[in-house]
Amino acid sequence: MEKLKFLIVGLGNQGTFYARLFLEGKIKNGELAAVCDADQARIAAFSDRFSFGGKTYLDYRSAYEAGGFNAVIVATPHYSHAEIVTFFLDRNVNVLCDKPAGVYAKQVEAMNESARRSKAAFSMMFNQRTSPVYALMRQMIASGKLGKVTRVVWQITDWFRTESYYKSGGWRATWKGEGGGVLINQCPHQLDLLVHILGKLPKAVNAFCGYGKWHDVEVEDDVTAYMEYDDGATGVFIATTGEAPGKNLLEISGTLGRLVCENGTQLTFYKNEIDSLVFSKTSEQGFSKPNVERVQLTPQGDNAQHVGIINNFTNAVLGLETLFVDGTEGILSVQLMNAMELSGWEGGKRVSVPVDPDEYLKKLNQLR
Repeated sequence: MEKLKFLIVGLGNQGTFYARLFLEGKIKNGELAAVCDADQARIAAFSDRFSFGGKTYLDYRSAYEAGGFNAVIVATPHYSHAEIVTFFLDRNVNVLCDKPAGVYAKQVEAMNESARRSKAAFSMMFNQRTSPVYALMRQMIASGKLGKVTRVVWQITDWFRTESYYKSGGWRATWKGEGGGVLINQCPHQLDLLVHILGKLPKAVNAFCGYGKWHDVEVEDDVTAYMEYDDGATGVFIATTGEAPGKNLLEISGTLGRLVCENGTQLTFYKNEIDSLVFSKTSEQGFSKPNVERVQLTPQGDNAQHVGIINNFTNAVLGLETLFVDGTEGILSVQLMNAMELSGWEGGKRVSVPVDPDEYLKKLNQLR
């Protein structure tokens, strides 16, 4: 069987990592045919490091004109994702885009319109969806094993970063270069998972952001957001790059118990013997509680991460598998991020999700 031939656009840390996966033979039915980066020095360094024998380009448009590939991985800075993805989808070239889908929802909406018109496959690099732990949490909630979801709390504060980290690139932690701070750089996977696991966006958020709270930066490096859902459930999302020691703790509570995920690997189910709402209405004891069983869950499956996403995308294009991640779903985490950013800009004001995309872009441009 002929392999799917790839172009990688962007040879930063992530793009180089993806290229190495191909060159190490980890993408079974795909091969790296070409790479592209606007910086000639990066191309030269890449070629020297890997003895790359494929084609190299300084511009993705020139790469398209030359041809020789039928799939693209976009691993460029955030603002350019939608533009490059749209360019290739409009020309029916299959695209796998790195996270996030974009900086603001308006550009992602336009990108998704191109995806719907295109005959090509479109996916997002949401590699943490491959985790058996998060997959099991999603399945348990969807099947009703947690009962009615009442609350979600995600404290993910183990992203400590130094001043040196922020000074390593002039684009980092700027509205103009990155479009945000911890929400757009560190949190896209968690914001995606929050929507993916629960199966929906919140209807409104209040976000309280610290801008340059722990570092000499202009964007947010500390966020505490309160979320409201249309069924009455609530949530709290906490993230920062200024806390040490930090932790990664996701708790989802329902009327039939509580799921606790620690560090994305350990999953515990505190299972109520009786639905808490039913128990409340039927118990004759004012201070009694449902009996609880502690169940240590062992999710089954391979946590294939980036390799799994690229292999699935490759095989889906070749007609061997079903596409795991629909690329148009990338807008959901961007909409949630935009709502948190907008609320933070307005001092924690309650804002609806999704926010008005034109209003958001106007305020972002003022900051840029």
